[in-house]
Amino acid sequence: MQIVILNDAAAVAAYGANIFAAQLQKKPTSVLGLATGSTPVALYQELIAKNKAGEISFSHATSFNLDEYLGLTGDHPQSYRYFMNEQLFSHVDINKENTFVPAGDAVNPVTACKEYEAKIVAAGGVDVQLLGIGRNGHIGFNEPSSGLRSRTRVKTLTKATIDDNARFFGADEYQPHLSITMGIGTILEAKKVVLLATGENKADAVHAMIEGPLMAACPASALQLHQDAVIVIDKAAASKLADLEFYQHIEAENQKLQAHLATL
Repeated sequence: MQIVILNDAAAVAAYGANIFAAQLQKKPTSVLGLATGSTPVALYQELIAKNKAGEISFSHATSFNLDEYLGLTGDHPQSYRYFMNEQLFSHVDINKENTFVPAGDAVNPVTACKEYEAKIVAAGGVDVQLLGIGRNGHIGFNEPSSGLRSRTRVKTLTKATIDDNARFFGADEYQPHLSITMGIGTILEAKKVVLLATGENKADAVHAMIEGPLMAACPASALQLHQDAVIVIDKAAASKLADLEFYQHIEAENQKLQAHLATL
């Protein structure tokens, strides 16, 4: 893991956006793995600004989202398809036919999961996958106890996740308790993974992911196995790490190395 600790949430979003922008500049036909939730919104705003400024283009890119609520159609205001259209797709030059989100209204969800996996493979795999992390350590909707080799599948949401997401639903609005999510095994096959976390409420999960043992109780700990995982966090989210100065020193040395390699 590469651990990047920044001052605040705005810096985290800008850093993450720069990784995605560099990927699109290097490979315009990139396959992007995208995420929903409050943390990625600022990153998407950065990418929209870069697109409008002509710095990057999504016109030849393909995207796959991590997850979707089971039982919601794509035009439902709480669906992740709707979220992605509102927060990114409708504001950049991406071809929406090349944007894929699990089918929350699938007649046969099990078949839909297998088809989603096949589409990712047919696209050549995900080049860079964006992740957030839940307070209980979940990535995507891979809740604690998820298998580390799991594939795209239907998952039951834990009470903690349902409670955390309740703020997005009205008091009388139906809130799904099931989802379709990429599996941990699917996520680990991405060539690069970028996880963003901000705020003190994520500090326990960040600590478990980085310094805890590899365990199903913290699904994000599986990123310890990934050869190119970048964890971008603010100081609040990093507050329970054992030695902040150590991680900051390592990152500073890494930046020096990258700068040196760029001159060769």
